[in-house]
Amino acid sequence: MRKIVLLATILVIPYLFSRAGAPVNKADVIIYGGTSAAIVAAVQAHKMGKTVIVVSPDKHVGGLSSGGLGFTDTGNKSVIGGLARDFYHRIWLHYQQPVAWKWQQQAEYGNKGQGTPAMDGAERTMWIFEPHVAEQVFEDYIRENNLKIYRNEWLDRKQGVKKEGGKIVAITTLSGQTYSGKVFIDATYEGDLMAAAGVSYTVGREAVATYGESWNGVQTGVLHHGHYFKQNISPYRIAGDATSGLLPRVSGEDPGEKGAADKKIQAYCFRMCLTDKPANRIPFPKPEGYDPTQYELLTRVLDSGWNEVFSKFDPIPNHKTDVNNHGPFSFDNIGMNYDYPEATYERRKEIIHEHEVYQQGLLYFLANDARVPAAIQRRMQTWGLSADEFRDNHNWPHQLYVREARRMKGVHVMTQQSVLGESAVPQSIGMGSYTLDAHNAQRYVKKDGYVQNEGDIGVDIKEPYQVSYGSILPQRAECSNLLVPVCMSASHIAYGSIRMEPVFMILGQSAATAAALAIDGNKAVQEVDYGQLKAQLEKDHQRLSAR
Repeated sequence: MRKIVLLATILVIPYLFSRAGAPVNKADVIIYGGTSAAIVAAVQAHKMGKTVIVVSPDKHVGGLSSGGLGFTDTGNKSVIGGLARDFYHRIWLHYQQPVAWKWQQQAEYGNKGQGTPAMDGAERTMWIFEPHVAEQVFEDYIRENNLKIYRNEWLDRKQGVKKEGGKIVAITTLSGQTYSGKVFIDATYEGDLMAAAGVSYTVGREAVATYGESWNGVQTGVLHHGHYFKQNISPYRIAGDATSGLLPRVSGEDPGEKGAADKKIQAYCFRMCLTDKPANRIPFPKPEGYDPTQYELLTRVLDSGWNEVFSKFDPIPNHKTDVNNHGPFSFDNIGMNYDYPEATYERRKEIIHEHEVYQQGLLYFLANDARVPAAIQRRMQTWGLSADEFRDNHNWPHQLYVREARRMKGVHVMTQQSVLGESAVPQSIGMGSYTLDAHNAQRYVKKDGYVQNEGDIGVDIKEPYQVSYGSILPQRAECSNLLVPVCMSASHIAYGSIRMEPVFMILGQSAATAAALAIDGNKAVQEVDYGQLKAQLEKDHQRLSAR
């Protein structure tokens, strides 16, 4: 036994030494994150002659763009420029190849997109795509630009950020690796680097009075998008009997006063890539921990005559779909993510797993439970997981749709008025154009004893809007060499429009451009000359104003 213990000691000591003595990885620009914004930012930094390292907690790069959201939320596509447009051009190039159409003839696919054709031949762009195709484009960017990327590297959020004189000097990950740079970019959906660096942020919904907005805060009684209960549905285990207790996934808490602030988060889900092609279809598995009682409320919705289960099975190439939430009880896991933004990595894994079980269980329920109407069940049984997607994750998306987490309190706050064109936006670094769009934040019992959802907002905007440079900048006193293009500075409802993957790519490119100029001028990112920044962005075909 003693020899075994000594041997173990001999094996462990060199490992500890290697961690303690690990060399510091240095670059001009350090990007934390593996999202679409992270990869685009890295490409731009490289193109501007800067050394760059991507420190990615993710194994798969591209975030939601490669994680199932293939039916791109774009709004007005004319304002998408720069590397973001190049990404969608590369998607178009891929689908011009006959080999890309394995399970379907291109002519059979059609050309359905969100508001515009999926394939725009005149612009040579394509906005609808399979997850693995998007991931390959991001991997091509990495290969072509010889980007240095460290995967599965998780920031030590407690003591992994070293600051001197208001600047980040280096970050350290849980593996013991250290990364030192001149400028840092937080391109995560959660804003972990931003928070660990001591930058101010908020979580949840502001009151309508905070910024003089009308669509922020608690929105009881506001029913948009159809994602609400149109019929009177009882939330109690025994219908109509409040003493019997609530059904699962209904909150017994007061929803709050209309217009008031709260810390609730709009619901998350997985954007699923399903297929009805038998040769590529895997029947929905029963997840471990499956509990059919979790879907009792859905049976009552179906019994009421609601039949829109398949309304957001949006077609993408090769007999596949990008499936999103739709209706009063669907794939959004309402109320189960409130602690996610601030949670530990361990707790986040639990939340993600719970979302997986809920959503996989819902698919299994619809395909197999006898309480589901026969016509819906027969149709659901024609669908399944795509065998050629997410192959190393049991064909399930590797990225949870974190629609919103932390939001920075930066130099400039984008608000409802900014998005609706009711207030001026200084120093444009890109444009957005999607509707004010927030998903439900809670499911509660109304005073009349029936169930209702709250928080889903959909308000059209008249024209594209500018996004301010100040919205990706922390306050200088908090950090002078950090840019935040994803968890940027915006109110909850303004973020509901900005939070689209093309915009994240746009802001990622602009952030990297600003980082390079800050390095060249030996300036704080808050001191970058906007005239120079604008000139460079326009040179790189970023679209800063409507044309």
